[in-house]
Amino acid sequence: MSSSYSGGGAAAASPGQHSLAFRVMRLCRPSLRAEDSVLRLHPADLFAGEDLFDDPRISPSLLFPPSSTSAAATNGGDFSFRHRFHLQDPADAIALSGLLVLPQSFGAIYLGETFCSYISINNSSRFEARDVVIKAEMQTERQRILLLDTSKSPVESIRSGGRYDFIVEHDVKELGQHTLVCTALYNDGDSERKYLPQFFKFAVANPLSVRTKVRTVKDCTFLEACIENHTKSNLYMDQVEFEPAQQWTATRMEADENSSEISPKIRDIFKPPVLIRAGGGIYNYLYQLKPSSEESSQVKVDGSNILGKFQITWRTNLGEPGRLQTQNIHGTPVVHKDADLRIVELPSAVYLGKPFLVHLCLTNQVDRTLGPFEVYLAPSISGEEKAVLVNGLQKLVLPPVEAFDSVNFNLNLVATRLGVQKISGITISAVHEKKYYEPLPDIEIFVDAE
Repeated sequence: MSSSYSGGGAAAASPGQHSLAFRVMRLCRPSLRAEDSVLRLHPADLFAGEDLFDDPRISPSLLFPPSSTSAAATNGGDFSFRHRFHLQDPADAIALSGLLVLPQSFGAIYLGETFCSYISINNSSRFEARDVVIKAEMQTERQRILLLDTSKSPVESIRSGGRYDFIVEHDVKELGQHTLVCTALYNDGDSERKYLPQFFKFAVANPLSVRTKVRTVKDCTFLEACIENHTKSNLYMDQVEFEPAQQWTATRMEADENSSEISPKIRDIFKPPVLIRAGGGIYNYLYQLKPSSEESSQVKVDGSNILGKFQITWRTNLGEPGRLQTQNIHGTPVVHKDADLRIVELPSAVYLGKPFLVHLCLTNQVDRTLGPFEVYLAPSISGEEKAVLVNGLQKLVLPPVEAFDSVNFNLNLVATRLGVQKISGITISAVHEKKYYEPLPDIEIFVDAE
């Protein structure tokens, strides 16, 4: 559907008298007109009131077409409004009259939209303006963008009472105050070269906000995004796509409500858009992120906690498009560790007073050899006696580990209390460097009686 223009920005007054003047109108799509009530207007209401329908001197054929005369006669000549509430067609239930309404003001302009403007330069003098050079620029707080320049091919003349029209477009990528600068350089009736600048200002607002939460569970990272609509119209989200960073792969987590009714291929092709209602409506998205490969998870450097960014596209009134890209979303800060210690396997059953083995893996995450290492249980900070102790030598010595290599080993432990207990304080230290690493998080086990 073709767009229609309406409204106009406020222009700054120019000193001196000019033959030409700019008028700026915004090109935007109309909206559907919804009826306020079900009571409908009959064409006869334009010529006569309700009282005239009861006048016996007025023939019904003068007010209604021949097709409706027989219906009126069947009802005994009742031409009141009581049948106006009846739906004559199923489409009447949506209360749309079929008329389109043009915006009556310049309207709000949002980030991510395309600002389209119809500009007309009018000659209101009695003389002809010749050799008209027209420029249109969009000025923001950061830059100035040229939209139109006729310097190489000036407009030969604009006659008295005539005008020259053109259309400019600009993708809105910045918030804040914008100024549409329109200038004209021309010869007036006295062959004097004149310069006309006019300024049209408008503000750009944010159509939506994206709030994120990041949670890490073992090797998986979960990203929740809440999108809130700040506009006065409904937003139909065409696409909300998360583009992960190079070291991540992302999968959207969503409930499959109609899996038995619709096949996955058809559901992906004919996927309905998500509606976020005007004035604060929200919609939540959940993504599961995993490292793209083992190598990328090992070679982590400072600042590699960038998860990715969102690409969001939507449509508003009669399909008016919009598009935004968020900034990089950061996850939990990555602590760079030379060596990583993790538990590989725990026994299925642990009995009181009987030794058991915990299978661990030590990985070298740098490009040089590390070690040798010592593995031990660090004492409790509170001074309490631990329920799980080392069985045998209190320190286990491991040989050096080559660059990006790993070594598996077993730690012999014994439980001294029944019930749910914690294995806490498993720590490694580099012997030569005298460097101590963070202990493993506490692990709960159940100690049963034999």
